[in-house]
Amino acid sequence: MSDLSAVKALVFDVFGTVVDWRTSLINDFTAWSKTRGIQGDWTALVDGWRGLYVGSMDEVRRHPERGYVILDVLHRRSLETLVAQLGITGLTEADLDHLTRGWHRLHPWADSVAGLTRLKSKYIIAPLSNGNVALLTNMAKFAGLPWDLVLSAELFAHYKPDPETYLGAARLLGLAPGEVMMVAAHNNDLEAAQRYGLKTAFVARPTEYGPLQSRDFNATGAWDIVADDFGGIADRLGC
Repeated sequence: MSDLSAVKALVFDVFGTVVDWRTSLINDFTAWSKTRGIQGDWTALVDGWRGLYVGSMDEVRRHPERGYVILDVLHRRSLETLVAQLGITGLTEADLDHLTRGWHRLHPWADSVAGLTRLKSKYIIAPLSNGNVALLTNMAKFAGLPWDLVLSAELFAHYKPDPETYLGAARLLGLAPGEVMMVAAHNNDLEAAQRYGLKTAFVARPTEYGPLQSRDFNATGAWDIVADDFGGIADRLGC
């Protein structure tokens, strides 16, 4: 069993780990479109949007000479591409902005707020997400996420899985990497965190991608904690 006695802070992947982005966005856009009289395949849009997520960040990573670009901007660019591909018409600039900011209005998984509140009683808790600061702050207000602070890739001008994000989080907290635990529903995120010396906790979110889920049903690495939900992590850490 891993020795976790040195852990002082838990940092969390957010999209898929803390919040249910897919159901949130599909429901949001479906309800909103009815008020605007706009027709669209919102499920295809949301799935396609997430499908462009990694590639859009990789493009930033490959071209540092262009400067860092926050996720809100990348999301807007991807949205414009998908709207054209899916033939969704009648959208104004305000509509496109509203849809982009749907990522600020995501709902938490059922166990997230209660589990985070338990963990906060003993540990510093914060997101460590590729979302930008404004996105994560607005999401926390919307979803009632009780973070102690917001740690974003924007602060380090690097997207995960670059080492600057994981090591930067530890540095800003004044902690050694081994005093920080990364919590995620994605094995590749934990692989990177572990590589740079962080402790790791896997929580299963087997419905994150709905019928498109093809991975991360189970832990595939030697993580320090494996749990079904945040309550299970809290149990393991004595919260």
